[in-house]
This record gives sequence, C-alpha cells and structure tokens, in this order.
Amino acid sequence: MPPTGLLIPADAPFSAAQESWLAGFIAGVAAAGRRAPAAGDAPTATVDVLFGTQTGNAEFLAGEVVAGARAHGLGGTATALDAVTPERLAAMSHVLVLASTYGEGEMPDNAGLFWESLQADTAPRLDGVRYAVLGLGDRGYDDFCQAAKLIDTRLEQLGATRLHDRVDCDVDFEEPAAAWTTAVLDRLTAETGGTAATATPSPAPAPAPRTRSPWNKRTPYPSRLLVNTLLSSPDSAKEIRHYEFDLGDSGITYEAGDALAVVPLNDDALVGALLDHLGAGGDEETARLLRAEREIRTPSKELIADLVERAPSSELAAVVAHGDRSDLDSWLWGRDVLDLLRDAGPAAPDLAELLPLLRPLQARQYSISSSPLAHPDRIHLTVASVRYDTGRRTYAGVTSSYLADRVGEEAPVGIYLQPNASFGVPADDDTPMVMIGPGTGIAPFRGFLHERAARGAPGRNWLFFGDRHRATDFVYEDELAGLRESGVLTRLDLAFSRDQAEKVYVQTRMREQARELYAWLEDGAHVYVCGDASRMAKDVEAALLGVIAGQRGRGNADAAEYLADLRRAKRYVRDVY
Repeated sequence: MPPTGLLIPADAPFSAAQESWLAGFIAGVAAAGRRAPAAGDAPTATVDVLFGTQTGNAEFLAGEVVAGARAHGLGGTATALDAVTPERLAAMSHVLVLASTYGEGEMPDNAGLFWESLQADTAPRLDGVRYAVLGLGDRGYDDFCQAAKLIDTRLEQLGATRLHDRVDCDVDFEEPAAAWTTAVLDRLTAETGGTAATATPSPAPAPAPRTRSPWNKRTPYPSRLLVNTLLSSPDSAKEIRHYEFDLGDSGITYEAGDALAVVPLNDDALVGALLDHLGAGGDEETARLLRAEREIRTPSKELIADLVERAPSSELAAVVAHGDRSDLDSWLWGRDVLDLLRDAGPAAPDLAELLPLLRPLQARQYSISSSPLAHPDRIHLTVASVRYDTGRRTYAGVTSSYLADRVGEEAPVGIYLQPNASFGVPADDDTPMVMIGPGTGIAPFRGFLHERAARGAPGRNWLFFGDRHRATDFVYEDELAGLRESGVLTRLDLAFSRDQAEKVYVQTRMREQARELYAWLEDGAHVYVCGDASRMAKDVEAALLGVIAGQRGRGNADAAEYLADLRRAKRYVRDVY
C-alpha cells in the first residue's frame, strides 16, 4: 500500500521523521547565522519550488525549502507540478523541483500532466531558467528516482541551466535532502544577493513550539494489536483480516485517508533455515539481526549482482544477461534470499559476505480504514495476508503473516503514522464523493464513510466495491448495509467477478452507470481510487475517460482535458500501490 513527511495543515500532526529533518534544517540555518528578512525588506529574488508527490514527502520538503529560502532573504512559493504550464515555467528564473517516484518508475499523480506537457514538441525553450532537482524514491526498485531523473534531463534539453547536481534520496531521505537544501540555498544566495550569513537577530517573535510526536521509523510506537479478525470466509481464496491497534498514550492523531506504517519481524522459521544453510544456526546475535533488521524475503539488487558475478554460468546469470527486466521479475517471483543462495550452490557468499548485501528491513505502509472521529484511540487496518506455494516451498508476506500469525496479545508492534495530505474527505461536507475500491482498496473508504457519519455530513456518497465471490469475499458487508440504511452510503455498486460466466469488475459497473456517474461529476463530486496500481487503477481511469467522452460527446481529447481539470482541482485522487 502506500507502499509508501508532508506539508500539512497547521492543525495536523507532523511525523517524527519530518520533525527530525525540520529540526536539522533549522539548526543548520541557525549555525550559519542567517536571519529572516526584516519587515519591509523586499526579497532579492523569487524561488519557485515545484513538487510532485504521491504520499506527501516531496510536498512537505517543498514547504520547508520555501521557509529556508525566505530565511535567506529570498522570495519563495511551493506549487504542485501539475499546476505549472510550460509557459509559466519558462517565465520563472530559479526553479527547484522535488519529485517522488512511485510504482515502476512512474510520475506521481500530481506530476503526470506537467510531464506530458514538458515532453511535447511544443514545449518552450527554458534558456532563462536556472534549476536544481531533488529525487525521492526507493533504491530497491530498478527505476530508482526515475521521475526526478526524467525531469532533470528534460529541463536541460530545453535549455535550462543546472545550478546544482541532482540528488537522489532513498527511503531515509532526511539527511541527503537537508544537505541538498543547504547547498542549493547557499548557491542561490550567492548568485542573487540574498541575505548574507550575518548574525542579525530576527525582529519577529519566535513561533510557539508545536506538540511533536516522537514516533517514527527509527523510534516506532510500541502499540498493542487489540483485534485480529478474519473478514473473508474460510472458504475464500483470499485471507483478508481486520486489525485494530491501540494508540494508548502515544499522542498519535490521524486523519481519514492517512496510512499506518507497521514495523515487522521476519519469520523465525525462515531465519532459522537461512542460518542453517549458512552454517551459523547457533549465532544468536546474527539471528536477531536477520529477524529484526535485514530484508531476507526480497533479494536486493546488490545480492543479485553479487551472485551473477560469483556464478556466471548460473540460471540467474543467464536471465540477467538476457537484459529483459520482465523476464528477471518473472524468474525472481516467489524466490527469497534463501532460494537464491541455494541456487548458487558453493559459489554463494558466506554469512560475513552476505550481510552487507541485505537491505535494511523496512516498515510496510497500509491505508487506515478508520476515522479518528469514530475511533480516536485506535487505528484500524484492512490487510490481505500474502501466502502461496510455488512447488519449492510455502511462502508468506513479511508483514501480513507477522500480523496474522505471530503477534501475541501483549507483544508490542512498532507503528508510526504516515500522513497523506492529498487523500482525504472533502472539507465541504456537502461535496459528493465517488469511491472506487475493490478488494482491500475499500480500506480508506470505510474510514471516509465513518468520518462522514460522525460529522453528520449531508454530502452524497457512492461506493464501487468488488472482489471474486460475494459469498466469500464481501468484506464489511453488514457495516455497508448499515451505512446504506442510515443514509450515509447513498449508492453501493457491487462487482463480484467470478459469480457469473462473464467477469464483471468495478469498471464494468462504472460504464453501466455512465449517465449518473457523469451527473455526479457535474455536481462537483470528488473521485477517489484505491488499490492495485498495475492494472485496476489503469482500467478504472480508462473507464472514467470513456464515461466522460460518451456523456459529453466531444471526443477523447476533450475527455482527457476534463479529467485533467479534475486532477488539477484535486477532485480526482488516487491511493494506489
């Protein structure tokens, strides 16, 4: 899920990771002796900070870069990339781009329109623009920071001048982002005549300190798992569970639409098998390390490269040499670190050589399926347990099996909040909502509906939900029925794909209700999509474009622009993974 810091409203919580970065940034500014410009001082230059974000990290950092620019005596504004046309970009003088990458090297949702227009043959020259790019991503993916790399290259192609080298940040982005910010603002200050490093106290009073949560990926809150309930039928091909985490005295506050990061522990059985294979079965410290700190389920790129070098005649080496990433992904599917070591035979690394090739064990993020108005002391998750058998062994997802099988009633579970400022219930309670979330994609929409019920919001709510079979996979059926009876859920369209000869999906129901769906859009409805990014979200978008084109009767280009307007207005948003 959101497989996974934000610029957020003043009344919303900062995550501790964000606060750690912010504290470091402020300390760096203070150490340099810079001052905020006095009242009446005109900024010497304006810095346009443009961000492309999926979960909010880039947006949060953009806001802090703007604050830093102003502390340097520079004017600064933060703007989503999709709100900037190429013509507007060409009129800017100093541009800082902060872009995240999601999925397989894709642009974040609020940067897709910008990228399309920047690639066009009609894009203007940018000879007067000086720029720098910061990328946010996950080095575990092949297309690490691909969105930032593409934007950086295209700006240069259009004639813009790079004022600082691009920096690509891994999941621990705080320190490299702070270093990039400091270096870029120092250079801008020197070039534009911004405030020099003169220790002059600011005439403005210091702002009152915020209440800050200490819980983050380095220090997760030790919560208790209060509820672990099977939602799907035991006869289902899926195992979908409902979890409730105790917030206790954590001080964690959340919003409907946020995500929760869960810090897992690896399966002791897999750890033991790996240690036995390496001949280190009695090494308790290494067992602890592999259980709590190293990723042993998904092989790292570094391990793959090392094994190819050690065993150039192996099956893995042959697949890699072919150069087709989809072939490599297919070969790797279902295989873990133990499989690769066994396949490599005597050429495999020993324990000391292996440990540096394993990535740190990362928290997994899940969309929250509750509302703080209905459940202020708990956070609910709706999670599908990953389990499968490839013929070699039986496998299980790291975090989903940890929650389902290995967390006792009193055992602490490390959690921390991942806010999502771009995915939430409309501020106007009268605004209609259309929610499209098959399978576990229903999670945030359960929270949305509970939020609207608690607010007494009069706005209409329409949910498209589906899965394989109604009899075994209709999760939260009784709750949804109650929400319909109470009038909170205005419409519920269901699509159970395997209950009839011809498969029916949520996009099928959207097309069937095209006239009504378009009427809701014309009435100002916000459209939300949650779930699988690789197929479902793309199919849903194609269906939505078809609905718009069919109802407007003005062709595909007009429908695409209509949907683009919804994106710009933040009326079409997605939480996909």
